[in-house]
Amino acid sequence: MRSLLLARTCAFASRRFLSALAGSGAGAPCAGVVYGFGDNCHGAVGQPPPAADAYVPTPVPSLPPSVSAVAAGHYHSLAVSAAGEVWAWGRNDEGQLGRRLHSPRNTWSNAELVRGLENVQVQAVSASGVVSAAIGSDGSLWVWGRSKRGQLGLGKDIVEAAVPSKVEALASYDIVKVSFGWGHAMALTKDGKLFGWGYSENGSIGEMGQSTRALSAEEYIGKMADKYSSSMLEAVEKMVEEKIRSEDIMPIIWEPSLVHEVSHLEVSDVSCGLDHSLILCSDGIVLSGGDNTYGQLGRKAGPPKFLPVGMSYKPFSMSASVGHSLALCHTMTEGTDGVETGLLSWGWNCNSQLGRPGQEDIPALVDCLSTERLVTASAGRVHSVALTSKGEVWTWGSGRNGRLGLGSSIDEAEPCLVDTLEGVEVLQVAAGMDHSLLLVSE
Repeated sequence: MRSLLLARTCAFASRRFLSALAGSGAGAPCAGVVYGFGDNCHGAVGQPPPAADAYVPTPVPSLPPSVSAVAAGHYHSLAVSAAGEVWAWGRNDEGQLGRRLHSPRNTWSNAELVRGLENVQVQAVSASGVVSAAIGSDGSLWVWGRSKRGQLGLGKDIVEAAVPSKVEALASYDIVKVSFGWGHAMALTKDGKLFGWGYSENGSIGEMGQSTRALSAEEYIGKMADKYSSSMLEAVEKMVEEKIRSEDIMPIIWEPSLVHEVSHLEVSDVSCGLDHSLILCSDGIVLSGGDNTYGQLGRKAGPPKFLPVGMSYKPFSMSASVGHSLALCHTMTEGTDGVETGLLSWGWNCNSQLGRPGQEDIPALVDCLSTERLVTASAGRVHSVALTSKGEVWTWGSGRNGRLGLGSSIDEAEPCLVDTLEGVEVLQVAAGMDHSLLLVSE
């Protein structure tokens, strides 16, 4: 059994690092099997009814024996088989699984093949709360689901796609990544161009489609005395309800359009949070835009557009979520032997999802991971997940419903090793709202 006390300490992290130096060998496989943990109330963890939550990483049944990539939507999950097929499970209220809209809820947790992509060799997938997407080996982008906020990007007033549909506005571009927020989306091309579409509220896709500013959570409860109080959480729920009611009058960009602020720059990464976005330029500069209720922009609030985020390190990958943001960065100066990495976090910290103490509205290093060579990190609603070059997984933040995969519901203020995975190599991690997926080497 996992030792909670030891796993909570940085000393244990250091010992684990030293004892695992012999870890991963060369020639790691590019495909594996899928494990899930966390909240399974919508079937996103893939466990059959009764929909019990998974408190430790648990294999997802009914998938092909070899999977090459996974993606976690808000409440559903996607996987790409080694054959280039897409499989989906979890919430299907909006048809985001690519199966009939009114399929029985007790079947949602069953991983099933997404029909309509038979002529597409899929290499990557992505998802929001209501939309799913696949990127073909030819750079084409395919979407399905239902969104009144224009997330499909299929044209004016098109709010539903029952089967995967090609985003024709991007047909002449080679898409390498797509990211979704609550109502907006962004796509990155192979040559570094960035497109945005959907809700343009608060500058989450930059200067496009300027709109009247929506009320923040603080404005629902007056001057905020304690951002971690229950009144703050209630205010967030009211804010979401208000967004839903006011969707019809919100400005929408119905088709992908170049993001103005970076049209002259080369972009290397992008990540959409619920109502904010992060852009990483090839020169290492990070831009943020959108809602800043929790300090998730990493800078002072400004006009609704993308503006630079001050950082002491050079990031190479980012992940944005509901109210917090993560950025992997190089921490060694150029020209030295070896490459050290670190993790920067900032924004909402109600459940310690930043993994560190200190000022929350500016990027700062998660010191407890300083001995680990990180390759990717993923932000959930109020939890975070990181993957090391040795194929080990670290989690922290809210433990409710087993979101940390540590065998309990305890919140963790610092990164903890998921040591039930000892002896296996994890290839990919992906965090949804309240669940996580792992791709584990065969």
